[in-house]
Amino acid sequence: MLKKGSKLYSILTGTCPRCHEESMYAESNPYNLGSVLKMNEHCNHCGLKYQIEPSFFYGAMYVSYGVNVALAIAVFVVCYLLHFSVTPMFISIIAVSVALYPLTLRLSRNIYINLFVSYEKPVKK
Repeated sequence: MLKKGSKLYSILTGTCPRCHEESMYAESNPYNLGSVLKMNEHCNHCGLKYQIEPSFFYGAMYVSYGVNVALAIAVFVVCYLLHFSVTPMFISIIAVSVALYPLTLRLSRNIYINLFVSYEKPVKK
């Protein structure tokens, strides 16, 4: 399921969506907040330009919204099953959302670029 050639592999690992050989991000640690969204300009392996057009990743904001809503619902369900009251439930949702914010930023970019770029198998010579 999580092998090269699948969209899920590229989304979860942050690798180039075309060749799955190189990370799209200049910094591998998403919690280095100064460079959380700094991306390489292109893939050194296949040459894919990540910024397909100016402001390309603005569309990832919509994906990020969906990911954060799904995350908040998951935390709500867990808190509800643990019989939390409203205030601790609200604090838990905010805390988890803030703690995972760098990951959701990158995940939303990974999902968005994978909507437009498909994997291409390497040509054997």
